[in-house]
Amino acid sequence: MFTGLVEEMGSVVERVPSGDGERIRIEASVVLGDTSHGDSISVSGVCLTVVEQTDNGFVADVMAESIEHSTISTWTPGTAVNLERAAAVGDRLGGHIVQGHVDATATVLAVTPGDKWSVIRLSLEPAIAPLVAMKGSITVDGVSLTVSDVGKDWFEVSLIPETLAVTTLGVRKVGDAVNLETDILARQVMRILELREEGSA
Repeated sequence: MFTGLVEEMGSVVERVPSGDGERIRIEASVVLGDTSHGDSISVSGVCLTVVEQTDNGFVADVMAESIEHSTISTWTPGTAVNLERAAAVGDRLGGHIVQGHVDATATVLAVTPGDKWSVIRLSLEPAIAPLVAMKGSITVDGVSLTVSDVGKDWFEVSLIPETLAVTTLGVRKVGDAVNLETDILARQVMRILELREEGSA
């Protein structure tokens, strides 16, 4: 489990085919502090398991499904990624409960800079639109954010200077793709309603 509070920006070093997936090497420093083999790290919102550590990063195996349903397919050497270690029992939950399970990708539709923050408008697929609500929680590329506005096929998030400075969202531009994870509570409620409509609950 994660909280969506990014600890550092790392970068993709290489991608190597491995079975029906890939082995990806990430350059990092902060998240290596107490990380060991088998630990989970959120990489731009995708929960990956450390299978090898290096002096300046780590290696993770990525399943084909994760590549297909996230922006991993677009990563190239040098791509910046947001990194967060899994939360430890007793940690403060400064963001919200994040699983690292990407629901969908979205496209940046607009970036509106302000005096003290920027507003990013993102596309919203019909399948997850019911899960995105005004002032609700959402994770964008692993960053815990609050929905500041929402429409039928789009939503907006407002980014404070800290978020712009320490995450990849500060350099996102129109047309860029990002990973989305909706709030786990919203997903559970939607599933309950689906089952009730089918008469199974």
